[in-house]
Amino acid sequence: MSTSATRIRAGAAALAAAGVLFLAYPALRPWHDEGTVAGATASMSSIAWVTAHFFAMLAFILMPLGLLALRAALAATRVEPLALTAVVLAWIGSGLVLPYYGAEDFGLHAIAGAAGPRAGLLGLVHAVRYQPLALTIFGTGLLLLAAAAIMAAIAVWRSHVLPRASAILFATGMALFLPQFFSPAAVRIGHGILLAIGSIILAAALWASAGRARAAVIPLAGGSSADVSGMALHPAARPS
Repeated sequence: MSTSATRIRAGAAALAAAGVLFLAYPALRPWHDEGTVAGATASMSSIAWVTAHFFAMLAFILMPLGLLALRAALAATRVEPLALTAVVLAWIGSGLVLPYYGAEDFGLHAIAGAAGPRAGLLGLVHAVRYQPLALTIFGTGLLLLAAAAIMAAIAVWRSHVLPRASAILFATGMALFLPQFFSPAAVRIGHGILLAIGSIILAAALWASAGRARAAVIPLAGGSSADVSGMALHPAARPS
């Protein structure tokens, strides 16, 4: 297998893993009433809270690697600059999102745990979650990730290399990441399912494209390099 195909498949595996982790995040997260001291304590002091948010952080790290593989798959097309822009936005977006998840994961867990103060717990939780700079960079990061996913979907649609609709569910899931925070638990878990399915569909398309890319550079038995080049240029020979 060529180096390019290996990189594409590694990125596809990273994207699929990110999708599973995006689902595990709301599925494992405790869902108590965090507007009360008892509910906030029960949720945030649990190991499940730490694990779920850690899975989300891993997903945000792995997802841009999938977009990097998408850029590699589209490298020889006219939409490569769009795919590269999606990668850059995803990296910046993930970098802005991760500090907030760190505060949610480790900060709130410590506040709500046995070593944290019981008095004024909800005020401390509010201070961590709604600190203006933290909230601004978190929201900006999610908006950049949504923009990256939408750009990736447009690049896929225009490229004629991957199935045109293969990135639509992924882009939809990323675009809804910020709004879903204002939804009940069932909707948030449903969003995790949507993002997992979308990520896996796009990952499968990338994995398959790596095999086609390798086959395209292997001359057919008895055929000249000119014949192969001609096939590559003919519209009917382009993968769709």
